[in-house]
Amino acid sequence: QVRLVESGGGPVEAGGSLTLACAASVSMRRIDSMGWYRQAPGKQRELVAQVTGGGSSMYADSALGRFTISRENAKNTIYLQMNRLKIDDTAIYYCKYVMGSAIIEQRPREYWGQGTQVTVSS
Repeated sequence: QVRLVESGGGPVEAGGSLTLACAASVSMRRIDSMGWYRQAPGKQRELVAQVTGGGSSMYADSALGRFTISRENAKNTIYLQMNRLKIDDTAIYYCKYVMGSAIIEQRPREYWGQGTQVTVSS
C-alpha cells in the first residue's frame, strides 16, 4: 500500500502563486509515475500534470506555461508550482501514484491522496 499526503493548498488571489507538495511512502521506480489531478464542483476529475520515474513530464493544456511539476527523490515528494492562478483553477487537487508492473498479466495499481483545496478569488 502506498500512502500519499498532500499539502500546500489554501486561499490565494487571482494572479498569485501557490506550491503544492505530495509525499509518498515509497520511492518511485522507473516504471512508476506520479501526477496531480483536480476536481472542481460539478466537473469531472482531470489531469493537471504528470511525471514518470524516468523523469519525463507532461501537462494539460490549461497548465502549460503556468504550472511546473518537479520531484525531490530523496524525500519521495513531488511538487506542483502554480503561477498566474485563475479563478477557474479553483478545485480540490489530488496526488496520484501509479505503481507499474513488469508482469504483463498484472495491471498497474493506482493510489490516491486525500486532496488539498485550492481556492482562487478575485
